[in-house]
Amino acid sequence: MYPGPRDPDFGAFVAQIERELARRGHAIDRVAVDHRGGSRAKHPAFAARIARAALRARPDVVYAHFLVPAGLLGVLAGAVRGVPAIITAHGQDVRNAGRHSAVRAATALACRRAAGIVCVSDALRRELETHVPAAAGRVEVIDCGVDLERFRGRDPEPTRRALGWSGDGPRFLFAGALEERKNVVALAEAFAQVGRGSLAVVGDGALRPRLEGRPGVRLAGRIAPERVPEWMTACDVLCLPSVTEPFGQVLLEAMASERSVVATRVGGPPEFVPPEAGVLVDPASVTDIARGLRAAAALPSPNVAARAAAAEHDVHRQVDRIEGLLRRAASASA
Repeated sequence: MYPGPRDPDFGAFVAQIERELARRGHAIDRVAVDHRGGSRAKHPAFAARIARAALRARPDVVYAHFLVPAGLLGVLAGAVRGVPAIITAHGQDVRNAGRHSAVRAATALACRRAAGIVCVSDALRRELETHVPAAAGRVEVIDCGVDLERFRGRDPEPTRRALGWSGDGPRFLFAGALEERKNVVALAEAFAQVGRGSLAVVGDGALRPRLEGRPGVRLAGRIAPERVPEWMTACDVLCLPSVTEPFGQVLLEAMASERSVVATRVGGPPEFVPPEAGVLVDPASVTDIARGLRAAAALPSPNVAARAAAAEHDVHRQVDRIEGLLRRAASASA
């Protein structure tokens, strides 16, 4: 996963780890898929590119994101070169292992052969170990972190004027794909129950028609990743009531921007959203999501407690841990 011209937000959290590792002086030879979708024919081409890179670059360690296919291919490429591989689970890969026996078998092989396994949340670790017992006891929980300089507290008024986000608050924001998993239709229904303020929806997807024409709901569409901090600054509350959420990167970015959040209580968010930073809700209940919207809007704005909670996940701190894992794996095989 890596940002590309067609999908500049795809794998942005992976790209920020790569940039920090490169800043520290590590030589990185990247092989990535930089767009969503496409036919399965892309996988053999991806495998060939990994093999060529492993032979050309003579790596000390292979560092792969997404368990299958990338993690499995990385492990196999490492085996050919006689070097270790660290593999990282992000969510959909673990769900795939739970749903499909062939993917589960491939995931188990990758986990057995990897020198280290990373999950971005403890909830995801538990899910992986349930589906793939070979991973049990071998997983480190390290999320992708947040750039505290890029996402920080700013005066919202100039940004609101620039975005044309006028009217009375509270200003609620959703940022993400408009898909069933993100529960954005239930969010819009909950916002209607609140009966005040506005809801800006940043992103695109199949559910867009079900959001059009709703009072107080503004559809901003898909935006460039560099514009995401603007919308974080302009809002009062960031909302992510997902049906399932392995981590919730956008919540961390909003918290770093000193914004309160409404987050699902399913998956990773309960691990890093304390009560002073936001409200956890039942994603299956529109009434409970509405309760969360009201409660989060009543929290301080700007919310310095949210910023403090996000600072525990500073990308520099997370890359310290990743770097240590990569160094230990490389040293053990030397």
